[in-house]
Amino acid sequence: MSGFVVLIVLFGALLHASWNVIVKSGTDKYLNAVLVCGAAGLVALVLIPFLPLPLAPSWPYMIISTIFQVCYLFMVAAAYSNGDMSLAYPLMRGTPPLLVAMAAGPLIGEVLGAGQWLAIGFISCGVLTMALGSRRKTAAGALGSRQKTAAGALGSRQKTAAGQNTSRTVIIALVNALFIAGYTLVDGIGVRVSGNAISYTLWAFLFNAIPVVSWGIWKYRGELVGHIRQRGHLAMIGGAGTLGSYGLALWAMTMAPVAMVAALRETSILFGMILSLFLLREHISLKRLAGALLIVCGTVLMRLV
Repeated sequence: MSGFVVLIVLFGALLHASWNVIVKSGTDKYLNAVLVCGAAGLVALVLIPFLPLPLAPSWPYMIISTIFQVCYLFMVAAAYSNGDMSLAYPLMRGTPPLLVAMAAGPLIGEVLGAGQWLAIGFISCGVLTMALGSRRKTAAGALGSRQKTAAGALGSRQKTAAGQNTSRTVIIALVNALFIAGYTLVDGIGVRVSGNAISYTLWAFLFNAIPVVSWGIWKYRGELVGHIRQRGHLAMIGGAGTLGSYGLALWAMTMAPVAMVAALRETSILFGMILSLFLLREHISLKRLAGALLIVCGTVLMRLV
């Protein structure tokens, strides 16, 4: 993969981590997700008139992608509502590259070489290593809380609740990984037949925003205006971030194998780890640092193969 494409995807990864932090911050993750999605749709609506329409063969892919993307967005909010971003985010982002790599051969004829598989493996293992460190930290924290609790029964209930919460987060994140792999493959095909990667991205985000914002208006009609006043500026930053992040990835998919771009995009976990440390005050363990090293190795290898 060329150095320029690598840099573009890495910049998109930074944008991706940034909008996830915005969704995680604040008290209502679902409402944050609605605002970010709506802001991305608004940006797309402003820019669409200046670009040609995507070619006709790409529209079915765009519609299928919209279904996957809407499910993905709500599951992101659900995962962050149940647990730490530093647990949910690695699981959601670590498994899709492997799923995409396995499916890309039979579906779109992209057969990877040994070095490419190794690079994808390094990145995915690094991301999942970070998730494992987060889960063990959560379990240890729950046990420590139980030991410090005067009433044994209360401590046991606290440990059980913490364990259930962690398990729920893991399940949601893994299911969401399937949606991520799904829309990645669909959009990888769609953008290649669209004739214009930017136009395809804008229309896709506009389609995503319509059902999400409609649901938000119905669900949060009493809170929406106040939330916009408080966090509207953050929503615009997040909307521009998610639009730019995915747009850069889709452009890269027209220049390089979909599976390679999908894996490289998951380096966003490095940026997510740093942002969660400084902005969300989440703990960074040695296992997460080891996972980060694996991701860096995979990124360097991907540039070389």
